[in-house]
Amino acid sequence: MPGLLRGVARTAVVAGTATAVSNRVSRRQAGRWAQQEAPAQAYQEPAPAAAPPPPADDMTSKIDQLKQLGDLKNQGVLTEAEFEEQKRRILG
Repeated sequence: MPGLLRGVARTAVVAGTATAVSNRVSRRQAGRWAQQEAPAQAYQEPAPAAAPPPPADDMTSKIDQLKQLGDLKNQGVLTEAEFEEQKRRILG
């Protein structure tokens, strides 16, 4: 009986150690992957370009630019703050 108990205890220790090592390796690898993905994600999300100022004070071109800005805002490309800033530049 003591031999059987010793064998079971040894198996439990080996299994517990293997599980702990496996979990640590998984966490370390996940951390490395997260660090590698962070710069790639930042690169994939560039800020939208500013709308060029109108060539002249032609009201038709200003209206067209405002319509384009409204479409970009409705599509979710521009935030409310970006939309307001660009609108102020056009009408400025």
